[in-house]
Amino acid sequence: MDSVAAILLAAGLSRRMGAQNKLLLPVAGKPMVRHLAETYLSVLTTPLTVVIGHEADTVRNALAGLPIEFAHNDDFEAGQPGSVAAGVAVAPDADVLLIGLADQPCLSADNLMQLVHWHRVQDPIKITVPKRGINRGNPIIIPRAIRSRLTENSERPGCMRLTRDEPDLVQCAPLTADGFYSDIDTPDDYAALTSKETEATQ
Repeated sequence: MDSVAAILLAAGLSRRMGAQNKLLLPVAGKPMVRHLAETYLSVLTTPLTVVIGHEADTVRNALAGLPIEFAHNDDFEAGQPGSVAAGVAVAPDADVLLIGLADQPCLSADNLMQLVHWHRVQDPIKITVPKRGINRGNPIIIPRAIRSRLTENSERPGCMRLTRDEPDLVQCAPLTADGFYSDIDTPDDYAALTSKETEATQ
């Protein structure tokens, strides 16, 4: 079985949520970022790498006690590419590297296992991206052979340069689960999520 590592991006400003940091909002009785971290840890063979920046100490405290290695993106206000670079510098070596977002609370361990399995049985030396219709999802999978390319261009680090500029490196996994394609950006998004949680418990 291939080794599996993951980077969880949790450094963003959460601007569209307003005054609250969305990653600290409760999901299933715990902070959203912890809910996602536990989901990822359930399928990993290594500690989880979490990239922090905005409200770093609070996010770190929300993850206390979990087997996590933290990476700090000092330039978190500039966006996701720097966070990917910070995570790659810390993440353990593995055959398969998942790069995911900390605001996808509908993502399940089964979803992650399905993605990893699809990657393994297709072309395991390509980047794998979930895709449903025209929508690309997260997390994506970076194979070991391509990992160093995420940071080879210091002015344009991260995944987008490779997945958009070099499509021959990419294969799209036709996975349909909502967890890959839904995230929480706004108060309305969060209200819809909590409404579903309430319905599920009634």
